[in-house]
Formats: sequence, C-alpha cells, structure tokens
Amino acid sequence: MIERYTRPEMGKIWTPENRYQVWLRVELAVCEAWNRVGEISDADMETLRKEADFTVDRAFVDRANEIEETTRHDVIAFLTAIEEKVGPVSRFIHLGCTSSDIVDTAGSLLMVEAGELILKAFDRVLAVLKKMTLEHQGLLCMGRTHGVHAEPTTLGLKFALWYAEMQRNLERMEHAHKITRVGKISGAVGTYANVDPFVEKYVCEQMGLEPSPISTQVLQRDRYAELLSVIAITGCSLEKFATEVRGLQKTELREVEEPFRAGQKGSSAMPHKRNPISCEKVCGLSRVLRGYALAAMEDVALWHERDISHSSVERIILPDATELLDYMLVLMTRILGDLFVYPENMLRSMSMSYGLPNSQHVLLTLIDKGMLRETAYDCVQRCAMRAWQEQKPFRQMLEQDETVTSHLSPAELDECFELSYHYKHVDEIFKRLGLEK
Repeated sequence: MIERYTRPEMGKIWTPENRYQVWLRVELAVCEAWNRVGEISDADMETLRKEADFTVDRAFVDRANEIEETTRHDVIAFLTAIEEKVGPVSRFIHLGCTSSDIVDTAGSLLMVEAGELILKAFDRVLAVLKKMTLEHQGLLCMGRTHGVHAEPTTLGLKFALWYAEMQRNLERMEHAHKITRVGKISGAVGTYANVDPFVEKYVCEQMGLEPSPISTQVLQRDRYAELLSVIAITGCSLEKFATEVRGLQKTELREVEEPFRAGQKGSSAMPHKRNPISCEKVCGLSRVLRGYALAAMEDVALWHERDISHSSVERIILPDATELLDYMLVLMTRILGDLFVYPENMLRSMSMSYGLPNSQHVLLTLIDKGMLRETAYDCVQRCAMRAWQEQKPFRQMLEQDETVTSHLSPAELDECFELSYHYKHVDEIFKRLGLEK
C-alpha cells in the first residue's frame, strides 16, 4: 500500500525486513523441533542459535533480492543468504520443509500481528461511537426514507445503529482472526512424509498458532477469503457511516459536519468550501477493499495440491487490506470524535416539511376514533398533499377538514403533534444494546 494510507505501526509489519525476520524465526523453530527429536545435535543446535541470532536489515534484504535475480525463487534466495551469513551449520535449516511450510506459517504470524492492531482500532472506534450515542441519545432529528422526510428519530439512535453494526463486525473479525491463526509444517503435499508431525506441533506451540488439522502444500485459502470478506464488510459499514455524514453535511442541511481543522483548505478555487474529504476518502477506500475480497475468493480454487497463482495476489491484498482497514478505522474514529453537530439546523430541517412527519400519528388516532383505515388514510393524505402544494402547515390543513374535526378535538390534534411521541421508546432500545448512562 502507498505510504499515504499506511500507519507506521501497521506498515512496519509488512516490510521485507520483518517478513524475512519472521521466516527466520519459523526456520529456527523447526530446527529446535528437530533437535528435540534428536535429528540435530545439541552442539549443532547451539552453534545454529548463536550464528542465526541476527536482525534482518536492509543489506540482507538487498542480498536476498540479488540472489533471487538468479534463482527466481524467493525462499531459496532467502536460504542462500542465510547460508552465507550462518555458515556450514545452516545445512540444518529448512530440513524436511517445503517453501510454503515457512511462508504460510510466517504469513499467519504476520496476519496475527496485523489483526491485533486492527482489533485495537475496533476498540477505539466503538468507544467513540458509544460516547456519541449516549451524548446525543435524545437529540431529535429528521429520519428520512428514500431521501424524503419520514418521521423524527434521534441522532443518538443513528449512532447506536452504527455501534451495534460495528459490534457485529468486531465479532466477525475476531472469528476471522482466529481461523487464520494457524500454521503448517507438513511437507510438499501435506502428508508429513519428510517431516515428523511433532515438528509442526512444536513450531505452532512456540509461535502461538494452532496446527492446521489438514493441509496440502499450503494452508487452504478459504481462511483468507473469510478474513478479506470480513475486512470488506467492515469497510462497507465505514462507508455507510461516512455516506450519512456526507449527506447530512450538504449545505441545505448542515446538520453535522466532519472536522475542519485550523489551516485546512477546502477548495483551490473557492475559499468558502468545507468539503467532506475524509468521509469521501473512506467511501473510496471501501471500494478497494471489496475488490480485494473478490481477489481472495478467486484464490480459493488452486490446482490439485497447490499452484502458485494465489501467491502474487496475496503479496498485494494481505498487506494492503490490513493496512487500509487499520487506516480507515483510525480515520473514522477521528471523524466521529471531532464531529460538528448542529441541533438548531436539525430543528430547522424538521420544520421544512410543515409538520407532515406527524401524519401517521394522526392516521392512527383517527382509526382509534372508529374510522376505517382506508378512509382515514385518504383523509390524512388529502390534507398532507394540500400542505405540500400550498406550503402551509399540515396542522392548519387538518383543522380545515370537516372529516378530521368531526373526529378529533383541538386537544387531540395537539397530542398528534407532540414531538415526545417519537422518542418515547428510545431508552428501551438503548437498554437492548447495553447502552445506559
């Protein structure tokens, strides 16, 4: 991923230096296992520990890349670079292993590390959502369906909806994190023909991984497809939140507004602009994540016990997807944490539809007074359309309708326009979500 969308903490995980360091860590764990079963002597193992105890730096990476120009095989290039550095005792490194034993097990370790950062980012965005939810629990705003005024809701309920959705995303991510926390040291086609199953068990224990119950030459890619799908779904949720902010930031509404910091510029041509660029960025990056999820699904079906068609794809999508989601979660946390909220504009928006969002309350009250539903509906709709066309208060149109006034007193009409009616059950919804002050 380009540096622009990569946080340093996440980017460091996917550097060539760290990748080779983790490969070396796995290779040495394999040697330790062989030592335990007597295939490598204690003396050789001691020498190996001493000689291979080094930090992979840029010089090592460059040398491995140089060797790969000839070998056209990155793992063999890595092993050759190790041999040059470690000496004769390096003959024990990679004993009984195939490349994917090392690459896939190390890859799981990298994804575990990346996943832990993502889970921390989840915690932060959920904490901000909870705060915003409770803070705006009873703040009335207009609810819209099809982009048209429907009935009042509260800003707190909007945030509560997002909070519940992110909790589901967190549950999905925790599961995906778990099923990718696996390793395999099972040889060329997964039969353990040249490596004792103990080696796999030992290595995985040392790495904090679960041994895959069965594998071919590789770990099966449905695991990664699930992970990338969860990442994409989470991206969809973040896009949903960002889209709502963008919609409510329109000039004619301006009910909320993403942060606009000191020194920030909106437009190169129009100095007055305060554009929702951060939310638009979230929406754009979400599209990339959906593409990565599809690519991961394409990687599931490999030829026989394995081909290499997935490898080039994963070199891109695994680092990029984790880096992007981490970046987007942090960005959304900042957007929500510093969101501008304009209650006065919310009240203004509600008044723009002449009281029409109370139409269902009027309808139900007329039905309660004994009117047939369709008769009551036609009556209320007739008054509502007059209000739209004449741009006059809905209440006034009702008061001028003999059918309405023959059933409802002025006091009963007052009750139909009582705003508290619309948020009387908000507390109950919050209790369901465990959101109580």
